[in-house]
Formats: sequence, C-alpha cells, structure tokens
Amino acid sequence: MSKEMTHGKPLKLILLFAVPMLIGNIFQQFYAMVDTVVVGQFIGVQALAAVGATGGITFFVLGFILGLANGFSVIVSHRFGSKDEIGLRKAVGNSIVLSVIFGIIVTILSIMATKWILEVMMTPKDIIDASYRYLVVIFAGTAATLAYNLIASILRALGDSKTPLIFLVVASILNVILDIVFITSFDMGVEGTAYATIISQGFSFILCYFYTKKRYPILHLHKEDFKIDSKLCGQLLKIAIPGALSSSITAFGVMVLQGTINQLGSDIVAAYTAGTKVEQFFTMPTMTLGMAIATFAGQNLGAGQIERVKQGVKQSLMITLGYSIVGGIILYMFGGAFTSLFVSSASQVVIDASVEYLRIVAIFCWLLAILFLYRSTIQGLGNGVIPMISGGIELVMRVIVALVLSQIIGFTGICLASPIAWLGADILLLPYYHFQIKKLSKQYQENPVIA
Repeated sequence: MSKEMTHGKPLKLILLFAVPMLIGNIFQQFYAMVDTVVVGQFIGVQALAAVGATGGITFFVLGFILGLANGFSVIVSHRFGSKDEIGLRKAVGNSIVLSVIFGIIVTILSIMATKWILEVMMTPKDIIDASYRYLVVIFAGTAATLAYNLIASILRALGDSKTPLIFLVVASILNVILDIVFITSFDMGVEGTAYATIISQGFSFILCYFYTKKRYPILHLHKEDFKIDSKLCGQLLKIAIPGALSSSITAFGVMVLQGTINQLGSDIVAAYTAGTKVEQFFTMPTMTLGMAIATFAGQNLGAGQIERVKQGVKQSLMITLGYSIVGGIILYMFGGAFTSLFVSSASQVVIDASVEYLRIVAIFCWLLAILFLYRSTIQGLGNGVIPMISGGIELVMRVIVALVLSQIIGFTGICLASPIAWLGADILLLPYYHFQIKKLSKQYQENPVIA
C-alpha cells in the first residue's frame, strides 16, 4: 500500500523504502546476468560479445524511456505529498498519454537506426549481425519495458516499493526459465535471450496493472484524467525530458566508449561486457538508494518540509559511502571469481582484462555513489536541467578520456574513462544541491506553499 514519507525518521523510511527496490533491482540484474551467463556458456564468447556490444545502444534508448517514467513520477510524488488526489490522478493520466506517444516514436526510430548505429560504432564484423538481431527484438518490445517501469515508478512515488518488487521477482524467474528454454531447447541464439527479456517485462506489467487496479482506489482513473492539460504536461515534461536526455547523454558517452572498445576485438568486448555486468551488480545498492531519496525528496517538497530533505540526504550519504568502501574492497579482491561466471577458464585474456576493469572501478565506485545520490535528489526536488547538464559533463569527459588515454595506455585508459566522468559530474552536482536546498529553504520561509 502507499506510504507517506513526510513523517517519521528519515533514514529509517528511506532504507525501508529502498530495501524492496534493492531486492527488485538485484533480481533485475540477476536475470540480466543470467542472460549473459547462458549466452556465454551455451552459445560462446562471440555471442557474449555480440550482446555486450549492444550495451551502450540499449542504454541510450531504454535509458531515455526509463528517464521519462522516473521524471513523470516526480510530479506524482509532489501531488501525493501535498495530498492532492485529484491532481495526482490527472498527473498519472497525462503521464500515460505522454508515455504512449513517446513509446511509439522511440520504438520506430530505434528500430530504423539500429543497423546504422552498430556500423558507426565499428562493431566487429564477426558479431554485428547477431547484435542487430538482438537489438531489433529488444526495441520492438519497448512498449512492454516502458509500461512496466511507468507503473512501477508511479507506485514508488506513492511510497510503495514492495508491489513492483513482487512482480519483478516473478518476471525474473520467468526470464531465467525462458532464457534456458529458448537458447538450449529451441536454439534461438541471441534473439532467444532478447525475447525472454521482453516477454518477462510484459508479463510483469500485466500482473502489476491488475493488482494495482484492485488495491489502489486512488489510482482509479476517469476519462477526464486522460484529457491533455497543457500546463500539467508542461510540468511533467519539464522534469521528464531533461531526466530522459540525461540518461541518453550519459549513454551516448557509453556508446562512444563501446565504439573504442569494439576496435580492440571480440575478446576485449567480451571482457568489458563481463566486467560491467559485475560492476552493475555491486553498484546497484547505491543506485537504489538514489532512487529512494528521489521519492523521499519529492514527497517532502510537496509537504514543504525542506529540513527533512536535508536530514535524509545527509544520513543517506553516510550509508552509501560506507557501502561503497566495503563493496569496493570485495570487488577489488574477488573480481576474478565473479568474472569466471561469464566465461570459461580457458578464456584467460578475457578474464584478465575484465579483472583490470573491475579493480579500477572498485577504487572509484564511491564517486558513482555520490553521483547517484545527488543527481536523484536534485531531480526529486523538481529540477531536471542540472541532472541533464551533469550527464553532458559525463559524456564529454568519458569521450575525451576514452579516445585520448586508449591511444596512450590501451585498455587501462578505457577503464579510467567512467571514473573520471563520475568525478566531473560530482563537481557540478554537489555544490548545486547545496545551492538548491538553500534557495528552497528561503522560499519556504517566505511562502510556505511550494508549487
């Protein structure tokens, strides 16, 4: 059920909200890892590289629509925090209409551009066809991905992080089963893992939709809720578009990075793929805490409780930094063991390169934790522009470092690209958060009603 985060101990509320999200995200990463393990072990290193070579492109496209979903939910959390149920339903209805429009556009454009992007990224010839087949299936299922993430974001805006978890777990189990069946029994190749992902996402959405319809009267929408409100749509897009572009801008940098990696051959592509999968698993808690603080900040802004936002962010920072240090040590020491899950021990070149990547990430993962926390907080407070600019900084620094250092120190330079990009974004986000909080505190003192 929905939960207000405007009363009670901030850290306790944030952690209780974050835990179900973390479990859900772990399951999501788990079935993403299963995709990779099944592909690497049952099809081969080339197939693993083919899927890995698509990472930047999928991040670019799906990151945009996920950014939209998260951005729309910010206004929903504001309305919920201010106890405006009519405004909340209109925000949800208009979000759905906008999501349908953007979903159609993104699906068509992404499918049309897939082959061209793969060629521009200099995807190795021995894997480009498999990468293309995988991406076409993923992008054709954009609607399923967007639908689930929109409804999950709305529920989280209401303080419910448990319901999306339940159905994500179901989807994860289904994904694992379909992965194995499609690849080992039906010999569908890399397309099989793509179909498994899309079917699981769609199934999760259907279950979540019917449950929500039954248990959440506050979300029972009427015809008038879907009527386009230009002012409201402007508010939704003001936050959602910059958030979506921020994800895509960051992803573009990853694509450039992937293009540089592709020039180093299939083994390095496979190594980078395995390394990033392990990295994503270990950094998931910090990303999740960022998502939780966004909802916390949004609800408390709606209620005009700026001091609670400050308190919640400060306490969350201590937690996320502590985790980053401990997690980084584990990642540094045991990265090789985790990498071995994805490739056979015979592929020593792949394992060695992957371990090098993970050790560099392990040293600097605290920078990413700070980025997640402050970027999400700023967005939760209704500002989508600064997160977008921080994404631009990431893009520029990641591209420059990857292109320059890869020519000087090879793969090590590529490994350093993301940490340096994180640092660049942090240099903007940290001071801006304090500026924004100071401004909001002053605004609230002068006028207790925060729009």
